[in-house]
Amino acid sequence: MKLILTTAVNNLGVAGDIVDVRSGYGRNFLLPQGHAIAWTRGAEKQIVGIKRARDAREIRGIDHASEIRAQLETLNITVKARSGASGTLFGAVTSSALALAVKSAGGPAIDKRAITVAKPIKTLGTHMVGIKLHDAITAHVPVEVVAA
Repeated sequence: MKLILTTAVNNLGVAGDIVDVRSGYGRNFLLPQGHAIAWTRGAEKQIVGIKRARDAREIRGIDHASEIRAQLETLNITVKARSGASGTLFGAVTSSALALAVKSAGGPAIDKRAITVAKPIKTLGTHMVGIKLHDAITAHVPVEVVAA
C-alpha cells in the first residue's frame, strides 16, 4: 500500500515522504490516526506544501539551534490554566499547551514532542521547561503558569 506521511512516524519516515507499507498497517494504524493519506497523483501535489511547512520548522544546524535558543530564553512565556483556590490546577499543563504558548509569545513554531518537563506542571507559578532543539542543544525556558 502506497501512502504519503503527514507526520513523522518512528522507523518509517517524516512528513511528506512517500512510503510503501503493508496493507494492514496502513489501513488499521496510519490512516485512522491521521499519520498518512492515501497516495494518488493529486495527493502527491500536497507533498510540496507539506515539505515547505516542514522546512520552515526544521532547525538547520547547531548555529541555527543556538540562535533559536537565545531567542527562546528571552521570551516571556505565560500559560493560562484553570486552578482552584489553593493554586493547584485542574489537570496539568500539557506539552501542546506549552508549544502554543511559545508560539503566541512570539517564538518559533516548536514541535510538542521536543518539549520536556521534569515533572508534570500542576501548580501555579514559574516552572522550567526544556526544549530540545538539536542533539547537542537544549533550551531551558521559564514558563509562568497563571490562573485563567
